Amino acid sequence: MIDFSKYPAEPFRIKSVEPVAMIDREERLRVVKEAGYNTFLINSKDVYIDLLTDSGTNAMSDRQWGGMMVGDEAYAGSRNFHRLQDTVRRLFGFKYIVPTHQGRGAENILSQIAIKPGQYVPGNMYFTTTRYHQERNGGIFVDIIRDEAHDATLDIPFKGNIDLNKLQRLIDEKGAENIAYVCLAVTVNLAGGQPVSMANMRAVRELTNKYGIKVFYDATRCVENAYFIKEQEEGFADKSITEIVLEMFSYADGCTMSGKKDCLVNIGGFLCMNDEHLFQDAKEMVVVYEGMPSYGGMAGRDMEAMAIGLEESMQYEYIRHRVLQVRYLGDLLKEAGVPIIEPVGGHAVFLDARRFCPHLTQEQFPAQSLAANLYVESGVRSMERGIVSAGRDNKTGENHTPKLETVRLTIPRRVYTYKHMDVVADGVIRLFKHKETIRGLRFVYEPKQLRFFTARFEEI
Repeated sequence: MIDFSKYPAEPFRIKSVEPVAMIDREERLRVVKEAGYNTFLINSKDVYIDLLTDSGTNAMSDRQWGGMMVGDEAYAGSRNFHRLQDTVRRLFGFKYIVPTHQGRGAENILSQIAIKPGQYVPGNMYFTTTRYHQERNGGIFVDIIRDEAHDATLDIPFKGNIDLNKLQRLIDEKGAENIAYVCLAVTVNLAGGQPVSMANMRAVRELTNKYGIKVFYDATRCVENAYFIKEQEEGFADKSITEIVLEMFSYADGCTMSGKKDCLVNIGGFLCMNDEHLFQDAKEMVVVYEGMPSYGGMAGRDMEAMAIGLEESMQYEYIRHRVLQVRYLGDLLKEAGVPIIEPVGGHAVFLDARRFCPHLTQEQFPAQSLAANLYVESGVRSMERGIVSAGRDNKTGENHTPKLETVRLTIPRRVYTYKHMDVVADGVIRLFKHKETIRGLRFVYEPKQLRFFTARFEEI
């Protein structure tokens, strides 16, 4: 039985509400067919509980909304940029910050200035947009995450860790000069939101220092990662979230950040670094793709809200509730026998579509179909994270076939209550009881890049 006493109440009061309504099942079936069985193509008005993503779907605080009213919309030198810059320097410890319109803008700039064609970019599991930018700029992604991360059933801590032996082997085989940088994600999204231990970050830093290899973090959910370190790693129980985050980044040369997650805002991002020459290159590129180096695609009001959100995200009561709310949903599903990635990570519960739909092969897109059928069953929108998201090999044209074939139930920050999690769990459990009715899919339209966003399917 679940011990409900270990889940804290929401550490906030609700001051503004947005009404939602559930359309009936017949209408949901029509909607999903018109959307080509792609949950990205469903209109939000037709969604009851929206767990498509935690990116930009957060609820901002009264302080953040107040900050929006003091936006300095000067084209250059906005005071809100300086507020954001000072906040990032204090909390992350990096010297230089380049704002961007969102995280993939930072990924694009970093890939252009730090990768030479033919260089390798090792990382702890791929992420869709990250790998796309790396490969588009001539890089070759190499997965060096620990093997256990590819096993959905293993319930062990810090499954996001880099395998140091894999990294050493790559250095020995390819040469340090042929490695652009190590891309270390904290947490690892496609592994189930799995964290990286401080010990592993420190060890990666020590190894790369021997060869002069830079390390850049995907810092999108760094605060969630810090919570896991505080909760599970020896020596950090009495450390504040702020102290842990600062130490995490002390082992990196820079980071890309999607502010739409742990910065608690709806748009924006930034690129950080300590290298002055890279910073000059980044400023030149941000002018081409984003805007002036002092706004980079964000309005002044957005930078103000981001600075405030970063500070709020470091509050222990906030991040504790955030992670435990996700865990609550995972516990409800585990108790009912629904197969999920274990342990539950920091931002989402991932349904294991291989075990949920054992009657479907991976080439029949079980996760894509499961997400579509969950919407029909319950009005809950989720997203596929499997063979469709993985895309095709640039050289062979064959599908990448990841070991993890999942549906992500992604919890927005400060948006839903525990009762919403009960409703989600009920819908998943009902669907699980007649899972054999879920049919495979095939492409009707397949985009060439990042196909999961806009692809269309039909039932087989």
